[in-house]
Order: sequence, then structure tokens, then C-alpha cells
Amino acid sequence: MADAKPETRLSFKEMCTRFDVTPRTLRYYEYIELLSPEREGRARFYGPREVARMTLILRGRRFGFSLEEIRQWLLIYEEEGTEAQMRRFLDGADRQLAELGEQKRQLEDTIADLQQLRDHTVQILERR
Repeated sequence: MADAKPETRLSFKEMCTRFDVTPRTLRYYEYIELLSPEREGRARFYGPREVARMTLILRGRRFGFSLEEIRQWLLIYEEEGTEAQMRRFLDGADRQLAELGEQKRQLEDTIADLQQLRDHTVQILERR
């Protein structure tokens, strides 16, 4: 029978490297209690739970969710479980998709306006 694989823990530096975040960012996430590493003296260690939470935090940030929304997901998971967390996520995802769609539309309009102005400027220069 094979021995169970020991639980992997990452150091502070390894966590920063793995997630490509600055030490300041990692300390901030700890300060606002999104992460709770194990402490041994001054050293911090991050187990699978914290790695999973960091993955969720960064994914949420990438999609434009606030840290407070992410905190709520994490709290709901701990207090109510996965189904409640998923339902809250769906509400937030629907709102965020609508907002991103509007931002996309505005960006497309801005690009079209800039392209039109650029083309007009080229025409003026060609007539000279």
C-alpha cells in the first residue's frame, strides 16, 4: 500500500511566484482576511485551502469582481456550502457580463470614432 502524499505547503515567496503576485498584494489579501496562512514564527505557509482561495480570488479579479464580492463568496462557502456559493456567483456573473458587454460596446464605438478621425486626417494630408 502506497503512503499518502504529504500535504503540500508553499512558502510566502513560493506563493508569490506561483500566482505571479507581489508580496504587497499577498500581504494585503491576508490583511483583509481573504487568506489565512499558517504561521511558524515569522514564516507563513499556504496549504491547499489557501491555494484554492487564491485561485478563486485571482479569477474573480480577472473577471472584474470586487474584493468584497469575492469575500462574500468565500464566506458563503464556509457558512452555507457550495450550492449557495454557486447561486451567489451566478447573480454576480450575470451582472458582470452585462457590465462587460456595455464596456465592450463603448470601446467598439471609441475605436470606430478614432479610426474615422484617423482616416479623415489621412485624406486631408493626401490632398496637400
